[in-house]
Amino acid sequence: MKNDHIENDLPQHAVNLPDVLAEVTAAFMRYEVALTGNDVAVLDELFWDTPHTVRYGAGENLYGADAIRAFRMARPSRGLARALRHTVITTYGRDYATANTEFTRDGTAVIGRQSHAWLRLPQGWRIVAAHVSSISA
Repeated sequence: MKNDHIENDLPQHAVNLPDVLAEVTAAFMRYEVALTGNDVAVLDELFWDTPHTVRYGAGENLYGADAIRAFRMARPSRGLARALRHTVITTYGRDYATANTEFTRDGTAVIGRQSHAWLRLPQGWRIVAAHVSSISA
């Protein structure tokens, strides 16, 4: 079902402006490389460093950048490789975007799902909210 009401509320050119979509896609891919490579410094950089940032994980609820940072430091650094599928990145105007994807890992039938809300801040694009969950294939 098409979300006509949303597109009617925004000027047609405001959704997925090509330059903004390219920026967010690059930030999203930078996140993916950092995640699968366990580059904690880049992961921390890409999350908004504030108590307002939220990350709901597969087995944890994290409130604030400090809790997210502590989780990243404590998680195992192996078994992070994954394949993405059905990735949808949508930008709204010049300063807000969402990124949603599914992912799979070798040796398991579980399908992971990840969503991000991205916001352009003076220091660049940052994740302000994230959610990770899974379903059986």
